[in-house]
Amino acid sequence: MRTTRAIPIEVQSAVAELLAELHSKAGCERIGLSPESFEVILCEVATKYLPDGKTRAEVRTFLLTLRVDELALARACAAGNNAAWENFLIRYREKLYQSALRIAREDSAARDLADSLYAELYGTNTRDGERVCKLASFTGRGSLEGWLRTVLAQEFVNRYRRTRRTVSLDEENEDGAQFAAPEPETLAAADLRLESATDAALASLSPEERMVLTAYYLDGRTLAEIARMLGVHESTISRKVDKLAKSLRKRILAGMVQKGMARRQAEEALQVDVRDLRLDIRRSLAQDSPPATFSEKEGVLPVSNVTDRQELKAKP
Repeated sequence: MRTTRAIPIEVQSAVAELLAELHSKAGCERIGLSPESFEVILCEVATKYLPDGKTRAEVRTFLLTLRVDELALARACAAGNNAAWENFLIRYREKLYQSALRIAREDSAARDLADSLYAELYGTNTRDGERVCKLASFTGRGSLEGWLRTVLAQEFVNRYRRTRRTVSLDEENEDGAQFAAPEPETLAAADLRLESATDAALASLSPEERMVLTAYYLDGRTLAEIARMLGVHESTISRKVDKLAKSLRKRILAGMVQKGMARRQAEEALQVDVRDLRLDIRRSLAQDSPPATFSEKEGVLPVSNVTDRQELKAKP
């Protein structure tokens, strides 16, 4: 269970100093967001993304880089403000449809994909008596339009995977699929510090990074398909996948060293084939998506599906 970080005094001070300016700049009054509510949001974002020890001047610089107008709009929508939601639809409905059309490539499918997202964005579902709204996770560090494209692409991936999961056995047989008996689970023999460090590294990924890795390794999507989903060039996705693979390895190594392993010992742990090391990566990587199988590619973390959990083999 995650704990909430205490708000550093430097963050509180910088937010209080800039609150009136940022509240006005964001147009909070037009969408029913009080200064007190916006102060809480700014403190939350700054505390989440700034490491401890930052000076008030550094916090000020960070706050001034936020897209506060889009942050305020998203959080007002998450709070259930109708005026904010109407504003959101005016600004982003057509953009969402265009993004969905680039992904789905067919008009009716694109509209269905875009429309299906509105309930989640507005927050019609509840959890423990509270509204669950995806817009509540937007932090204003990037554009809201780009964030929405990522969420839309993830929903498309989830739909694709659910469709594959519901294909009948007859249809699979017609396609020549073979249904092998499941292999018995084996006991994890590898160092638990590798499992813990890997799980932490996967959980630290951003929503877009999780979406890219899920689409590429869990679903076998091509670089071109993922690029189309996010509205970027194929070479951009190629560089991102390569960078993520290298970054994950560094994070896992650093995590094991922090847990008391020597550097050489940690590197040896990554070189070993630890197929019986099982990780619940659905939560930290694929989130709500149903389990699937990573196709093995050199230089990354291949995963094979084992019932409701995943096995991981780490390569250097």
